[in-house]
Amino acid sequence: MGSTYHRRFHPPDRLFPARPSLIAALLAGALWWACPARADDLLLTGAGFGHGVGMSQEGALGYALRGASYQAILAHYYTGTAIARVAPGVRVRVLVGGTVRQIPLETYVRGVVSAEVPASWPLAALEAQAVASRTYALTAHAGGSRFDVYADTRSQVYRGVAAQTPQTDAAVGATASQVVTYAGRLAITYFFAGSGGRTESVENGFPGSAPAPWLRGVLDPYDRGPLHTWRAAMSFATAGARLRKLVLGRFRGIEVLRRGFSPRIVAAYVVGTAGRTLVSGPQLAARLGLPDSWAYFSTRTAAGIVPQPDRSGWAPSRSTEALQPATVPVSSRGAASAPAAQGGGGAAAGPA
Repeated sequence: MGSTYHRRFHPPDRLFPARPSLIAALLAGALWWACPARADDLLLTGAGFGHGVGMSQEGALGYALRGASYQAILAHYYTGTAIARVAPGVRVRVLVGGTVRQIPLETYVRGVVSAEVPASWPLAALEAQAVASRTYALTAHAGGSRFDVYADTRSQVYRGVAAQTPQTDAAVGATASQVVTYAGRLAITYFFAGSGGRTESVENGFPGSAPAPWLRGVLDPYDRGPLHTWRAAMSFATAGARLRKLVLGRFRGIEVLRRGFSPRIVAAYVVGTAGRTLVSGPQLAARLGLPDSWAYFSTRTAAGIVPQPDRSGWAPSRSTEALQPATVPVSSRGAASAPAAQGGGGAAAGPA
């Protein structure tokens, strides 16, 4: 499914994105580092916002600001793909408020683009979003034989006429009928808010999915969104409550086993006093309320900060330059969608 850039999510107790002002940094630093040491604090350092699969909306913005065309943007995020056209007259079945509406494809896309990204973005970024959203609508099949897409973040957000602006209408018009294809077939075009510097392969971002050659992780050098990197803290009691039945006994921590092309977690143990439970990275992030599964864990004790076990071979220093102390209050700007089978489209899956 598609993504929703304006995604809302349940944040950790204290979450701070990167690149703060000096005053914000001092305030956030006080929250993070100057609090009295508590042995039950779980500290998290991470990057990105969304599932990480497909096109990073913030990365597309960065490419557009550097003069890239929408064709080049799409080719970067969807490896080995081409642009083709669909026949005129195609309609999309959209579930709106419990009613299935059949909407002409181009009308539908005009109602999506500014609901997914700001209309003030450069034309190339809006055009890339238009083509990705059009293709996603034709490949989602969220409702099986009944409908194609939800009108909300389970697929991609559709707001009808209320979402139409001169800028986004121009982007839709300039790319009319254009879709992304791989080997001559429509290619599902997942997208999400921000990558943190790397996107992720679909089989890692959506556990259980088959690998897809156009949905491979790629470097994303121009992604610089408000949650490019972030830090968070929560008590062990809070973490244990959010993880609920995954914890055997009392919550003791997280042991990371494997990460993907990016440092997004693929598999980890939830460690309790009575044993360990194997979880996926997306499952862990969703339970803890994190913006992304690109996360590192440590514990604050009276003796200092101790990293949680991590057998993935990825160290924070290998992630991005962004894994630095972060400090400003979390923004509500958000992510992307995922397959319905993975628990949502638009925001959480980004097509989150």
